[in-house]
Amino acid sequence: MKKSFVFLANGFEEIEALATVDVLRRAGIETKTVTISSSLQVTGAHGIEVKADISLTEIECNEKDIIVLPGGMPGATNLAECSQLCDLLKQHNNNGGLIAAICASPAVVLAPLGILDGKEATCYPGFESAFSNCKKGFKPVVIDGNTITANGPATAIPFALAIVAQGISEEKAREVAEGMLVYNPQQDYSF
Repeated sequence: MKKSFVFLANGFEEIEALATVDVLRRAGIETKTVTISSSLQVTGAHGIEVKADISLTEIECNEKDIIVLPGGMPGATNLAECSQLCDLLKQHNNNGGLIAAICASPAVVLAPLGILDGKEATCYPGFESAFSNCKKGFKPVVIDGNTITANGPATAIPFALAIVAQGISEEKAREVAEGMLVYNPQQDYSF
């Protein structure tokens, strides 16, 4: 069964992380929140404390699994400074595994690792300077190959639905969206 791992670091953007976890679980994807520190308690950018399911040292990730990086500051910076996570991201990318990042994380975490090189991507406005080796996308959610990027908190649900569409199917993304009352027959869930 496909699994997803949503990585949390102190200063993460709460809505991006928790909305994504909610949507992925509604879709039936086994989803674990993962702390990069020794404590399961993680504090978001707006002071909301969350208890992660597991720590980074406990995960077993294969190329069929999905890695998700919420943004937020300094959460994205804290993710980027975790060498074990960066090594995992590079390996997962080399194996063609699905990687999704939102807000500051595409620019702060993925771009410096070369994961977005030659791809189209988006990020939180003002962080685009990190995109020197990729094409700046102007849609709220951008899919290119094995990467999904989104631009910020307002796109958390479309971002999560894009992960469902790529991880399972567009039909499942529509089903989940409809159940959450965000379904719009005119919406293209192929992203």
